[in-house]
Amino acid sequence: MVLRSSSPKWPAVPDYFHDWALVDVETSGLRPGRDRVLSLAVLTLDAHGNRTGEFSTLLNPGCDPGPVHIHGLTSARLADAPTFEEIAPQVGALLSGRVLVAHNAQFDYDFLAHEFARVRSWVPVSRRLCTLALNRLVGPATPDLRLGTLAVHYGVPQEKAHDARDDVRVLSGILRGSLGAAEQLGLSLPLLECPPRQDYRPYIPKTPCPYRNPGRLEPGAELVQGMKVAITGETRVSREQLVARSVAAGLNMMTSVSGRTSVVVTNDPGAASGKLLRAATEGVPLVDEPTYVRLLGSVRPGLAKGVVRPRRAAPVPADAPASPPVRSAPAPAASVPAQQTAAPALPAAGRSLAGRRVLVLGGTHPQAAEARARAVALGASAAVNLSASVSDVVVLPGGEADRRMGRVAALDLRVHDAAWLLAPATAETPAPAPGGAGDRPDAAEVLVRGAVTDLPFTGTAWTVAATWRQQTACDVDVVAFAVDAREQVPGDEDFVFYGAPEHPDGTLHLATDGPTEQAVTADLERLPLEIQRVVVAAAIDGAAAFADVGAIEVTATSGVGAAPVARATLDAATTERTMILAELYRRGEGWRLRAVGQGYDHGLADLARGYGVDIAE
Repeated sequence: MVLRSSSPKWPAVPDYFHDWALVDVETSGLRPGRDRVLSLAVLTLDAHGNRTGEFSTLLNPGCDPGPVHIHGLTSARLADAPTFEEIAPQVGALLSGRVLVAHNAQFDYDFLAHEFARVRSWVPVSRRLCTLALNRLVGPATPDLRLGTLAVHYGVPQEKAHDARDDVRVLSGILRGSLGAAEQLGLSLPLLECPPRQDYRPYIPKTPCPYRNPGRLEPGAELVQGMKVAITGETRVSREQLVARSVAAGLNMMTSVSGRTSVVVTNDPGAASGKLLRAATEGVPLVDEPTYVRLLGSVRPGLAKGVVRPRRAAPVPADAPASPPVRSAPAPAASVPAQQTAAPALPAAGRSLAGRRVLVLGGTHPQAAEARARAVALGASAAVNLSASVSDVVVLPGGEADRRMGRVAALDLRVHDAAWLLAPATAETPAPAPGGAGDRPDAAEVLVRGAVTDLPFTGTAWTVAATWRQQTACDVDVVAFAVDAREQVPGDEDFVFYGAPEHPDGTLHLATDGPTEQAVTADLERLPLEIQRVVVAAAIDGAAAFADVGAIEVTATSGVGAAPVARATLDAATTERTMILAELYRRGEGWRLRAVGQGYDHGLADLARGYGVDIAE
């Protein structure tokens, strides 16, 4: 049976031809490692949009169902439902060999991954597509990108929100409309590789150490709570028991050795292990197991995190210019080139491009960066990809050969040369037809490099997302550091990256929604008082530099699918391999966002060490 709605018909682009498995889950909470799936619906479509299979069920999670006022699923209603183990084979057959599709797909995928892991299996999916990320690229003329809003936009009737079966039916119509819109813009689908992992295990987060690191263990001295301890080699007491006793005593157990490690425990100091070699290089003291066990009997109290140690120097003001510390002798920070300097602010009457979205095509990197800076100074926001929200296109030398120019002409967008940015005659420029590309003014506050904005209290976590151009060939990794007043992470768990995408307490989370989009979500109201800033950065993987990436657009939103409150487009120069994108920082009782855009020639490891993170070699 062919699904029908008032949205555009199924695209005919070969790159869009995939077998799809549309998924929606209702859950007992928001954390996949802790919470459970209560309701699941799967709808499968072939490459032409024909329905090939459908499955939905309630599930007995064996735990409290959580926010019943949202999903309506009580313990009594779920008592007779099957467990996930009972339906896993049927769900696996529907997912196998298909592209998983969901709205905010990482959420659904992570919950499924944990459910499959609990039954000693894995999600049989190699790629996924997030319709939220796809619509962020499309940029439809909607007030936000929530499921219900997009359903109205694409003409899909929604009968019962937060019902998995109805949500997946609505999702099928949104997918159809989104693919049609993406085809019109010539966008590549943001398909994300997620190969099945037979070794997948439920994530068990490290328990954060509640004490500050007091430094090295001195000869003849006692252990102090908060000391960073690494163990290497064979031990007489089981490693698990030794670690458990250490954690109970208030010590911070590490899996690597760095210059901030307090002591290394080993019964064979002559072994050539990586930890011992690093300890020798850094001058970290060694103790044998019997000595360490004896010291564990009388660990001195440490300074709890959140307690501010008196300082001689005056604290750095919250509004001081960002200056990330680099203390491990990395390559010198690259100076910010002239083209990155924000154009001077114009009076309100001179901000003639307010509400416009400008895409710059062609030119050298400095020329394109200068054009984007000028557009922003005139009140516009600078786009990095062609979308339905783009209102104007500036074509620099070579830009006429850009493959997107055909789409620009078909969309009847306003096209200008570089001179237009010197004196944009907006009054003489005809507006696009209602409902066409770029007809809805961009309401987000546009931040130039170094600018700040207050973040209102919303009761919802804030997300800082980074997006770069779809044609980017190299990999970009977004990371975050939660730092204290000394610009240091209180613990290694305060560094969130691809290998550890969530803080153990759930206050920080890294999401990858597509090949050219990653986001950091911070629950600012739950962050410990000692955390003064959340630094969001990006790093290039391999030998490439940010010149190979070009501009990165940063947006701030509060809530899944919400419209951006602020946006900034940041241009690195040529050789930088890491860049501070933005900072969330405390200001009085509230929080502010600063657009930074400061690049450095060194790699991610050196950047992380500068913030006090232990990096394994």
